[in-house]
Amino acid sequence: MSSSDVAAIVVTFDSAHALPECLGALRADDVPVIVVDNASADDTVAVAERWGARVICNARNEGYGRANNVGARAADAEFILVVNPDCIVDKGAVAALVDAARRYPDAAFFAPQIVEPSGRVFYQPRSLLAASLTNPDGKLVLPEGEACAPFFSGACFLMRRDVFLKLGGFDDNIFLFYEDDDLCRRVADSGSALIYVPQAVVRHGRGQSSGEKPGRIFASRWHQAWSRAYVSRKYGLPNPAPGMFAINALKAIGASLTFRRKLVERYGGSAAGAWAAMRGRKAF
Repeated sequence: MSSSDVAAIVVTFDSAHALPECLGALRADDVPVIVVDNASADDTVAVAERWGARVICNARNEGYGRANNVGARAADAEFILVVNPDCIVDKGAVAALVDAARRYPDAAFFAPQIVEPSGRVFYQPRSLLAASLTNPDGKLVLPEGEACAPFFSGACFLMRRDVFLKLGGFDDNIFLFYEDDDLCRRVADSGSALIYVPQAVVRHGRGQSSGEKPGRIFASRWHQAWSRAYVSRKYGLPNPAPGMFAINALKAIGASLTFRRKLVERYGGSAAGAWAAMRGRKAF
C-alpha cells in the first residue's frame, strides 16, 4: 500500500481532546489525513496542524456528511478512509482494508472490526433502511470471517473514492444520524457489495468526538429524530415523527419534574426534532 492509495478524512467539531490518538495512529501507519473542521471553538485546528494533517476549515458547522463530502472532493487517492476523531485505527488495519478492496473489485464499501471501550465488537444487527437481513430481534451475531452485509457503521470505513463521488457521497440534507444507513443503502442499491473485514481493527470511543456542553444533548437528539423521519420519508417507510413527538413530549414533561437537565434535553430534543420534521423544516 502506498500513500497515494488512501486518504483518511477526519471530520472534527471541538475534537482537540480526541485528535492526538486518532491522528497519531494514522501517522504511524503512514496514512495521509485531511481534517475537515466544522468551526470548532477549541484548539482542534491547531492540534490537527501540529500532527501534520491537511486542514480544511468550514465557516460554520456543516454537519458530518457534508464535511466528509468536502474532504472526499479534496482527496487525491483511489480510496477514502472515513474516520471519526474518537477512533484509533490499529496498525495494519488500513492495509488490510485495501487488500480486501483489491481482492473484491466488485465491492465498494469495506468495514473494519470496530471495538468499543468495553471490548464489545460493534456490528450493526439491523437497520431501519435494510431491504434484506432485517433481523427484527436485533441479536448481535458476528461473522466468523469476511462477510457481506447490507449496513455498517459510519464511524470508520474504506470506500472507493470514485464510487463515493458518483453516488453523491453522504446525503447533503442530513446534518447528523442515519447518513451512514442512507449511504450503505445507496451502495447496495447500485449493485456494489459492502464487506466486513474483521482483521482490520479499529477502536472507537463512541460519543467522544466532541466535548460535552449544555445544549449538545438536545441538538443531538433533535437531529436523530429529524433524520429518522427524513430517511423514512425518502425510502417510502411509515412516518415515525408523530409517534416520536407524542412519546418524547410526554417524557420531557415528566423529566422536567425531576429537574434532571440531561433527561429534559434528551426527550425535549427528540420531541422538537420530530415536530420539526412534521412541519417540513430542514436540518440546516
